[in-house]
Amino acid sequence: MSERTTSMSKTKGLVQMAIFSALIVVLAFTPFIGYIPLGFTRATIIHIPVIIGSLMLGPKKGAVLGGVFGLTSFINNTMNPTVTSFVFTPFYSLGEYSGGIGSVIICFVPRILIGVVPFYVYHLIKKLSKNEGVSSAGLIAAGLSGALTNTLLVMNLIFLFFRESYASANGVEVKAVYGFIMSIIGINGVPEAIVAAVITLILGKTLMRRGVQERLGV
Repeated sequence: MSERTTSMSKTKGLVQMAIFSALIVVLAFTPFIGYIPLGFTRATIIHIPVIIGSLMLGPKKGAVLGGVFGLTSFINNTMNPTVTSFVFTPFYSLGEYSGGIGSVIICFVPRILIGVVPFYVYHLIKKLSKNEGVSSAGLIAAGLSGALTNTLLVMNLIFLFFRESYASANGVEVKAVYGFIMSIIGINGVPEAIVAAVITLILGKTLMRRGVQERLGV
Protein backbone atom coordinates (compact mmCIF):
# COMPACT_ATOMS: atom_id res chain seq x y z
CA MET A 1 0.00 0.00 0.00
CA SER A 2 1.44 3.41 -1.02
CA GLU A 3 1.98 6.27 1.42
CA ARG A 4 -0.70 8.28 -0.41
CA THR A 5 -3.25 5.47 -0.05
CA THR A 6 -2.35 4.98 3.62
CA SER A 7 -2.69 8.71 4.27
CA MET A 8 -6.09 8.85 2.52
CA SER A 9 -7.28 5.84 4.52
CA LYS A 10 -6.23 7.45 7.81
CA THR A 11 -7.89 10.73 6.85
CA LYS A 12 -11.10 8.92 5.91
CA GLY A 13 -11.05 7.06 9.24
CA LEU A 14 -10.60 10.32 11.16
CA VAL A 15 -13.50 11.92 9.29
CA GLN A 16 -15.75 8.95 10.07
CA MET A 17 -14.80 9.11 13.76
CA ALA A 18 -15.36 12.87 13.82
CA ILE A 19 -18.87 12.51 12.40
CA PHE A 20 -19.93 9.89 14.96
CA SER A 21 -18.22 11.79 17.80
CA ALA A 22 -20.00 15.02 16.82
CA LEU A 23 -23.35 13.24 16.86
CA ILE A 24 -22.63 11.86 20.35
CA VAL A 25 -21.70 15.34 21.62
CA VAL A 26 -24.83 16.93 20.10
CA LEU A 27 -27.07 14.31 21.69
CA ALA A 28 -25.30 14.60 25.03
CA PHE A 29 -25.39 18.38 25.38
CA THR A 30 -28.64 19.38 23.66
CA PRO A 31 -31.59 19.20 26.08
CA PHE A 32 -34.35 16.74 25.16
CA ILE A 33 -32.67 15.53 21.95
CA GLY A 34 -30.72 12.69 23.54
CA TYR A 35 -33.74 11.44 25.46
CA ILE A 36 -37.12 10.04 24.42
CA PRO A 37 -39.99 10.69 26.87
CA LEU A 38 -41.89 7.49 27.67
CA GLY A 39 -44.37 8.96 30.15
CA PHE A 40 -43.12 7.22 33.28
CA THR A 41 -39.42 7.65 32.43
CA ARG A 42 -36.98 8.81 29.76
CA ALA A 43 -34.98 6.52 27.51
CA THR A 44 -31.59 7.78 26.40
CA ILE A 45 -30.46 7.30 22.83
CA ILE A 46 -26.96 8.75 23.31
CA HIS A 47 -25.43 5.28 23.18
CA ILE A 48 -26.96 4.47 19.76
CA PRO A 49 -24.27 6.28 17.68
CA VAL A 50 -21.72 4.23 19.63
CA ILE A 51 -23.52 0.99 18.74
CA ILE A 52 -23.88 1.93 15.06
CA GLY A 53 -20.27 3.12 15.00
CA SER A 54 -19.14 -0.21 16.45
CA LEU A 55 -21.00 -2.13 13.74
CA MET A 56 -19.78 0.05 10.87
CA LEU A 57 -16.24 0.96 11.94
CA GLY A 58 -15.24 -2.01 14.10
CA PRO A 59 -14.67 -2.56 17.83
CA LYS A 60 -11.49 -0.45 18.15
CA LYS A 61 -13.09 2.70 16.80
CA GLY A 62 -16.29 1.74 18.59
CA ALA A 63 -14.37 1.69 21.88
CA VAL A 64 -13.06 5.19 21.16
CA LEU A 65 -16.61 6.39 20.46
CA GLY A 66 -17.68 4.81 23.73
CA GLY A 67 -14.90 6.76 25.41
CA VAL A 68 -16.32 9.97 23.89
CA PHE A 69 -19.73 9.07 25.33
CA GLY A 70 -18.09 8.49 28.72
CA LEU A 71 -16.31 11.84 28.51
CA THR A 72 -19.56 13.71 27.79
CA SER A 73 -21.14 11.99 30.80
CA PHE A 74 -18.11 12.90 32.92
CA ILE A 75 -18.35 16.57 31.89
CA ASN A 76 -22.13 16.72 32.32
CA ASN A 77 -22.02 15.25 35.81
CA THR A 78 -19.18 17.54 36.82
CA MET A 79 -20.59 20.77 35.39
CA ASN A 80 -24.34 20.13 35.80
CA PRO A 81 -24.53 17.68 38.71
CA THR A 82 -27.55 15.96 40.19
CA VAL A 83 -27.76 14.44 43.65
CA THR A 84 -26.16 11.18 42.46
CA SER A 85 -23.54 12.64 40.09
CA PHE A 86 -20.80 11.55 42.50
CA VAL A 87 -21.06 8.03 41.04
CA PHE A 88 -19.88 9.39 37.66
CA THR A 89 -17.25 11.98 38.61
CA PRO A 90 -14.68 12.31 41.41
CA PHE A 91 -14.89 16.11 41.12
CA TYR A 92 -18.34 16.41 42.67
CA SER A 93 -19.48 15.99 46.23
CA LEU A 94 -22.69 16.78 48.06
CA GLY A 95 -22.28 16.81 51.80
CA GLU A 96 -21.02 13.41 52.82
CA TYR A 97 -21.41 11.96 49.31
CA SER A 98 -18.31 12.17 47.13
CA GLY A 99 -16.90 10.37 44.13
CA GLY A 100 -13.57 8.61 43.65
CA ILE A 101 -11.73 6.25 41.34
CA GLY A 102 -14.88 4.11 41.21
CA SER A 103 -16.67 7.07 39.60
CA VAL A 104 -14.17 7.12 36.73
CA ILE A 105 -14.56 3.36 36.22
CA ILE A 106 -18.37 3.62 36.21
CA CYS A 107 -18.33 6.59 33.85
CA PHE A 108 -15.95 5.15 31.25
CA VAL A 109 -15.70 1.34 31.30
CA PRO A 110 -19.37 0.51 30.51
CA ARG A 111 -19.48 3.20 27.81
CA ILE A 112 -16.28 1.95 26.15
CA LEU A 113 -17.72 -1.57 26.11
CA ILE A 114 -20.85 -0.27 24.34
CA GLY A 115 -18.53 0.19 21.36
CA VAL A 116 -17.16 -3.34 21.57
CA VAL A 117 -19.88 -5.79 22.63
CA PRO A 118 -22.45 -5.07 19.84
CA PHE A 119 -19.86 -5.74 17.10
CA TYR A 120 -19.15 -9.26 18.34
CA VAL A 121 -22.80 -9.99 19.15
CA TYR A 122 -23.85 -8.96 15.65
CA HIS A 123 -21.24 -11.08 13.91
CA LEU A 124 -21.94 -14.07 16.16
CA ILE A 125 -25.67 -13.93 15.32
CA LYS A 126 -24.88 -13.44 11.63
CA LYS A 127 -22.51 -16.42 11.64
CA LEU A 128 -24.99 -18.68 13.45
CA SER A 129 -27.83 -17.72 11.10
CA LYS A 130 -25.56 -18.04 8.04
CA ASN A 131 -26.94 -14.75 6.74
CA GLU A 132 -24.93 -13.33 3.84
CA GLY A 133 -26.63 -9.93 3.91
CA VAL A 134 -27.46 -7.53 6.71
CA SER A 135 -28.82 -9.57 9.62
CA SER A 136 -31.98 -8.11 11.16
CA ALA A 137 -31.71 -10.48 14.13
CA GLY A 138 -28.08 -9.45 14.53
CA LEU A 139 -28.98 -5.76 14.50
CA ILE A 140 -31.68 -6.25 17.13
CA ALA A 141 -29.31 -8.27 19.30
CA ALA A 142 -26.57 -5.65 18.85
CA GLY A 143 -28.90 -2.85 19.95
CA LEU A 144 -30.12 -4.80 22.96
CA SER A 145 -26.63 -5.89 24.00
CA GLY A 146 -25.18 -2.39 23.67
CA ALA A 147 -27.87 -0.76 25.79
CA LEU A 148 -27.90 -3.52 28.41
CA THR A 149 -24.10 -3.52 28.62
CA ASN A 150 -24.32 0.11 29.69
CA THR A 151 -27.24 -0.24 32.09
CA LEU A 152 -26.25 -3.49 33.78
CA LEU A 153 -22.59 -2.54 34.23
CA VAL A 154 -23.31 0.99 35.45
CA MET A 155 -25.91 -0.06 38.00
CA ASN A 156 -23.97 -3.06 39.29
CA LEU A 157 -20.76 -1.05 39.56
CA ILE A 158 -22.67 1.57 41.54
CA PHE A 159 -23.68 -1.20 43.92
CA LEU A 160 -20.08 -2.41 44.10
CA PHE A 161 -18.45 0.96 44.76
CA PHE A 162 -21.14 3.22 46.24
CA ARG A 163 -23.96 1.14 47.68
CA GLU A 164 -24.16 3.00 51.01
CA SER A 165 -23.78 6.51 49.56
CA TYR A 166 -26.17 5.72 46.70
CA ALA A 167 -28.73 4.33 49.14
CA SER A 168 -28.50 7.43 51.35
CA ALA A 169 -28.69 9.84 48.40
CA ASN A 170 -31.91 8.15 47.23
CA GLY A 171 -33.44 7.73 50.69
CA VAL A 172 -33.25 3.95 50.53
CA GLU A 173 -32.08 1.54 53.23
CA VAL A 174 -28.74 -0.09 52.42
CA LYS A 175 -30.23 -3.58 52.65
CA ALA A 176 -32.84 -2.60 50.07
CA VAL A 177 -30.54 -0.75 47.68
CA TYR A 178 -30.04 -3.63 45.24
CA GLY A 179 -33.80 -4.02 44.91
CA PHE A 180 -33.93 -0.29 44.17
CA ILE A 181 -31.20 -0.71 41.54
CA MET A 182 -33.13 -3.59 39.95
CA SER A 183 -36.22 -1.40 39.74
CA ILE A 184 -34.20 1.26 37.88
CA ILE A 185 -32.91 -1.41 35.49
CA GLY A 186 -36.49 -2.52 34.85
CA ILE A 187 -38.01 0.95 34.53
CA ASN A 188 -35.22 2.69 32.62
CA GLY A 189 -32.93 -0.02 31.28
CA VAL A 190 -35.50 -2.23 29.57
CA PRO A 191 -37.22 0.58 27.61
CA GLU A 192 -33.80 1.95 26.63
CA ALA A 193 -32.77 -1.47 25.34
CA ILE A 194 -35.98 -1.81 23.30
CA VAL A 195 -35.56 1.67 21.83
CA ALA A 196 -31.91 0.92 21.01
CA ALA A 197 -32.87 -2.36 19.30
CA VAL A 198 -35.54 -0.70 17.15
CA ILE A 199 -33.39 2.27 16.10
CA THR A 200 -30.33 0.07 15.48
CA LEU A 201 -32.47 -2.18 13.27
CA ILE A 202 -33.90 0.75 11.28
CA LEU A 203 -30.59 2.55 10.79
CA GLY A 204 -28.52 -0.59 10.39
CA LYS A 205 -30.70 -2.01 7.60
CA THR A 206 -29.84 1.08 5.56
CA LEU A 207 -26.32 2.06 6.64
CA MET A 208 -24.85 -1.45 6.60
CA ARG A 209 -25.79 -2.30 3.05
CA ARG A 210 -22.66 -2.94 1.02
CA GLY A 211 -23.41 -0.22 -1.49
CA VAL A 212 -24.07 2.38 1.20
CA GLN A 213 -20.94 1.42 3.10
CA GLU A 214 -18.84 1.73 -0.05
CA ARG A 215 -20.23 5.23 -0.70
CA LEU A 216 -19.48 6.18 2.91
CA GLY A 217 -15.99 4.77 2.58
CA VAL A 218 -16.41 2.14 5.29
